[in-house]
Amino acid sequence: MSLKLKSLLFINSLTFEINHPQQCILRAVLKDDSGLVCSALEKEIISGQQMINWDGLDELPYGEYTLEVSKGVDEIKMKLVKRI
Repeated sequence: MSLKLKSLLFINSLTFEINHPQQCILRAVLKDDSGLVCSALEKEIISGQQMINWDGLDELPYGEYTLEVSKGVDEIKMKLVKRI
C-alpha cells in the first residue's frame, strides 16, 4: 500500500491518493497531539489508484495531528497540521 497526501496542511478536508493492488477496506483516523481520535473514516477502495477526499474536518481545532491509515496489518502514519 502506498499513500500520497496532496498537502501536509489542511483546513477543512484532506485529499490523498492510495495505491493498492486489490480491493479492500481502508481505515483512517486523525489523532490530536495527545493521541485522542478526533475523526475516523472507513472506505472501500477498488484495486489500483484511487483519490480519497475526507471532508467534514472544519470542526476540528487548529493544531498538529497524526494521520493513521491502515489496511489489515499495513499501516502508514503521517504528521499533519490544521491551519486557518
